[in-house]
Amino acid sequence: MRTHVEVDPRIGLRSFEAIRRLKADYRWAIDLEICVFPQEGLLNDPGTEELLVAACKAGADLIGGCPYTDIKPHEQIVRIFAIAKQFDLDVDFHLDFDLDPSWMHLDEVCRQATAHRWGGRVAIGHVTKLSAIDHESLDAIGRRLADAGVAVTVLPATDLFLMGRGHDHSIPRGVAPAHKLLHHGVTCSLATNNVLNPFTPFGDCSLIRMANLYANIARLGRMNELDACLDMVTTLPAKLMNLTNYGLAVGNAADIVALDCKDGHSAVAELARPLFAMKDGRKTVSHAPPVLHRPGSDRAY
Repeated sequence: MRTHVEVDPRIGLRSFEAIRRLKADYRWAIDLEICVFPQEGLLNDPGTEELLVAACKAGADLIGGCPYTDIKPHEQIVRIFAIAKQFDLDVDFHLDFDLDPSWMHLDEVCRQATAHRWGGRVAIGHVTKLSAIDHESLDAIGRRLADAGVAVTVLPATDLFLMGRGHDHSIPRGVAPAHKLLHHGVTCSLATNNVLNPFTPFGDCSLIRMANLYANIARLGRMNELDACLDMVTTLPAKLMNLTNYGLAVGNAADIVALDCKDGHSAVAELARPLFAMKDGRKTVSHAPPVLHRPGSDRAY
């Protein structure tokens, strides 16, 4: 799991230290990546950059940004890449989080990724503006992202919940079309940005549920389309995170989630529940399969 942790002069490094403790306490169950980022801006919030650097020195796994909260968005992007290069860290931005396609910070991220040769080490999340552009523009952006090596994470629950609130009818969904970007070679993932908080007041961290929700929003029903949705919560996020030992293969870590279904597209279509999970070959979670109790019989099926 990759989690974004806010730092700013008001909370200091308290959230970072808490999640770092959580990472250590639950390393038997999950590998946790901590991405420190300036939720309230960087150039407009003096002292934040020093805290980001302190967190990187203390062991943050990567650095993020939130340019749309800054008075100088492009300068924030430049500074985040500079810190990433200083500490040799991957980058993950919250980006272009509205429905106005007349301007985007995406281009500057691509420029910086290319200039620093950071392709394959940069991700952008939300990018809801991409839901509000025409096919030709989307194709051009898809090619730009692929060329720069910038990955995209779509957050269906949060984006669907927050976007379009200014409309009283014909409300836009506001979910970027990740499946269309896949055709251009963009590494795309589906994830959850918030769970049980004001930004998304529901959820359970289930990525299968995110895959199912995205398929519903994007009207993807063919088997190959559902398989692609499963890829966007499994193999493609592993690629985005540059994991080298992901998947079922000899020599890889035995990190496994077993789902109660026949195949990948059924997992998404049926919201298959996990039967068990393993970390390094040790079972960490288990759910009993459902039992059908027929009337007049003590037998369970």
